[in-house]
Amino acid sequence: MHRLKTRPQFQATMAGGTVSRTAHFALHRLALHTPAASTGPDCSHTAQQPQALFALPAGMPAGPWLGAMAPKRWARRAVTRNAIKRQIYAVAGEHEARLPHAAHVVRLRAAFDRKQFVSASSDALKAAVRAELQQLFARAARGAS
Repeated sequence: MHRLKTRPQFQATMAGGTVSRTAHFALHRLALHTPAASTGPDCSHTAQQPQALFALPAGMPAGPWLGAMAPKRWARRAVTRNAIKRQIYAVAGEHEARLPHAAHVVRLRAAFDRKQFVSASSDALKAAVRAELQQLFARAARGAS
């Protein structure tokens, strides 16, 4: 799985639309076309523009792209943001085979209750995040098939 690294990659992916939501997360997807499919006569110049953001060096296998966003607004502590991002990448790795060749961004869209999860990075918080991410990717897989 390839990781999104630049701001334009994140922006293009988020403009692609939301495919799945849970109470705390949203999954955005931008469909990517293989180079052979994008050279047809019906392919417009505007459709090729996002593709340039996700170009791979020759010889690298095509596959899904993934980015994780945990804004300070919803997770004030850096420890919490990093723990959430690690969970996003771990759960996405488990679902990689079911993800289509597309760019994906998992975005934290609501805060976890600090009264329930007092510690910045507790096992309970990680388990709650993991369970919700499993739901998010399961819903996205059902919608893609």
